[in-house]
Amino acid sequence: MNVPTEQPDDELTIPRAAMNKMIKEILPNVRVANEARELILNCCTEFIHLLSSEANEICNQQQKKTINAEHILMSLDKLGFGDYRADAEAVLKDCKAMAAKKRRKSTRLENLGIPEEELLRQQQELFAKAREEQMLVAQQEWQLLQEQAAAAVQQQQQEQLTIDEEDDYS
Repeated sequence: MNVPTEQPDDELTIPRAAMNKMIKEILPNVRVANEARELILNCCTEFIHLLSSEANEICNQQQKKTINAEHILMSLDKLGFGDYRADAEAVLKDCKAMAAKKRRKSTRLENLGIPEEELLRQQQELFAKAREEQMLVAQQEWQLLQEQAAAAVQQQQQEQLTIDEEDDYS
């Protein structure tokens, strides 16, 4: 099995736009040179790589197949970044709260207090009403076409009658 060798250009990094936005939010009144931005980007990428590699080792030692938040927090401690643990735990708590909020929003249907059968019945009523309206519009269009066709035939007959009368007097 051939595994392609990774080249530096193929390495995953944080998107530059996201990094620039973070820099602007943290330092709104400071200009940061492009070289400094690039250095920050490389440092962040290296930090994430180091942290995820350590978390992967911890995960493997525990004979787990999925890296979870606790593995990341443990890797912070093991790598000497324990000072960041409280901040990381706060962010984790916020993320869990946001995920719970999204889950609650996704169950809006359940929170309506209307049984699903009733909602289905209402939907079928709306579909039936829409079909009736479409049928009425189609009938009106057909009637209009018939009237236009009848008027055209009548006009043609009138023109033919006029021509015939002119021929009779000639």
